[in-house]
Amino acid sequence: MTSPPRQLSSIKLRGGKDIESVDLVLGDLRRPILRQGEGTFVERFDERLSFATDQLSLEVRRQKKRIFRAAEAVTETVTVDFSEVQSGSVIKRGKVHITLEVSSQSVSNNPAPDQRSHLAATPGGLKPTTEELIEQCPRFRILVVGKTGAGKSSLINRVFGVKTAGVADDKPGEAMIEKELISPQNDRFILHDSRGFEPAEGRNYDTVKSFIEARKKEQHIKDQLHAVWFCFPVPIIEYGERLLEDGAETFLEQSNEALGNIPTVVVFTKYDKLLAHIEVVHEGDPEAEAKRYLQRHCVEPIQKFLKDKAILHVAVSSNPKCERGHDQLTKLTHERVSESFTSQSDMVSAVPFAAAGAQRMVPRVKIESSINVGKQRYWRALASSTNFWGFTMLDCLGVIHTDMISVWNFYDPSGYLSSKEFRDLMVNMIAEVDTPTESSPASTNLTRSDTFSGPFPLMAAAVVYLPFAAGLALVRWINESYQRLQNVHQKFMAYIVDLTHVLDILFALKGNEGGKKLTRRAIKLAFNAYYASSWKFKHTITDRDEIIEKIEALVLASGREIHVTSVVEGIQPVDLEKDEEWHC
Repeated sequence: MTSPPRQLSSIKLRGGKDIESVDLVLGDLRRPILRQGEGTFVERFDERLSFATDQLSLEVRRQKKRIFRAAEAVTETVTVDFSEVQSGSVIKRGKVHITLEVSSQSVSNNPAPDQRSHLAATPGGLKPTTEELIEQCPRFRILVVGKTGAGKSSLINRVFGVKTAGVADDKPGEAMIEKELISPQNDRFILHDSRGFEPAEGRNYDTVKSFIEARKKEQHIKDQLHAVWFCFPVPIIEYGERLLEDGAETFLEQSNEALGNIPTVVVFTKYDKLLAHIEVVHEGDPEAEAKRYLQRHCVEPIQKFLKDKAILHVAVSSNPKCERGHDQLTKLTHERVSESFTSQSDMVSAVPFAAAGAQRMVPRVKIESSINVGKQRYWRALASSTNFWGFTMLDCLGVIHTDMISVWNFYDPSGYLSSKEFRDLMVNMIAEVDTPTESSPASTNLTRSDTFSGPFPLMAAAVVYLPFAAGLALVRWINESYQRLQNVHQKFMAYIVDLTHVLDILFALKGNEGGKKLTRRAIKLAFNAYYASSWKFKHTITDRDEIIEKIEALVLASGREIHVTSVVEGIQPVDLEKDEEWHC
């Protein structure tokens, strides 16, 4: 009886410190396994290795030490029979321990609807790339230092889209730097809050310095500090206010050694008060004068203590009437984090990914992170089917969907973006890129001309109606095997581009509303607004090799922000906190 084809997704070998190299041998295939430390070799295959043999072999080369003689290289062959393999279990061969992630390939052309794999990775199935990144670094860890009243709470609430950051901004003496503050509205970041360096805080600079140095010594990247913000309210010199107290000056003089390579940004808060003051006392351009004032009374004094002419700094105002600087701070922080925590240019690092997901300020950062995640594994399969061999289109789109919504990190405790209903909506939308022989789902429901002619008619009857009926009855190809479909790359490209744009619009509607849950009404409004717009995907591509570049160009097009603004402006004001069923 012929063995069913198998897929090998990862292999790990642990032996002794004398092991120099390990090669995987599968028939005519020979592939080196990368060293991950003394005696440990690990390889994760982005494109799963498919094979039908009953065994695999590992060639292990050791340095055999001899008394009074030079060390001798010895090669041993370790054979594994798949009849004894359970995915994830440890196989022992003497001192060698082997762990394999293996699955049998089985293709079901027409699985029952209730058996369809939606978003969760199944044993031996398609594992989201973001799941592995989150395992390495579940949360972006940031230290925010600033005296009482520096505006730390407003800053954190705005950048990370939470209702209350939990910092001791208005409670002198209550900040505890060791305490990990995690918001239930955004659990993708950890905040460490420190008091400032004013006289009442004693020698707090010693506490901050010790904390930073201790975090630098942490073994695991998830426990290290990923960024530091020093918050200083802009002083009004005419009122006798000071930028730096003695403790702050002492810390800044010693900070270069303490901080090392930790991404650090100086944040000048309450910039709106400076602008208001200048408008009163200065006759010229208040913006230009405020920039000169900031340079002279804020930037240069700190440069003096840091002995650095190019300090990273941002002026921020969290006053809703004069809000500014948060997007610049977010982008600057993410850029520095990416520089500090990225080792390979073609691989996604867990910390920059965590930083991009945690922030709820700049959608472009999320789009770029989503692109990087996609290019690391599954988007590469769009040019070749290796990663998706034997899986249905529903499986393939599901894992891409999971990766994308994980990057955007909406406050979605009900899991609406992960739901079958929302994914069915997205699949129905891309059904319109099918060949003419396929029926368009929209043609049997509310057509665009029926539903969306003229100004966007939202909420006329206090309910948002979708252009598609529930389910995927008319999308015949969804349970087909990836390999059996024509124009499959076109469908993938449409899905990625359409989902990115819908999430971009949704982010403009709800992304930074601190503490407010995502509702189905908001999702439906964003979906309908995009579906009715001229922005909707309508491109074609014939060359598979160019598909990733094409996707990147479409989702980051120069007119993206204009399109989002235009679409959102067409949505009539409505209560986005009110929820409703998907199909009313």
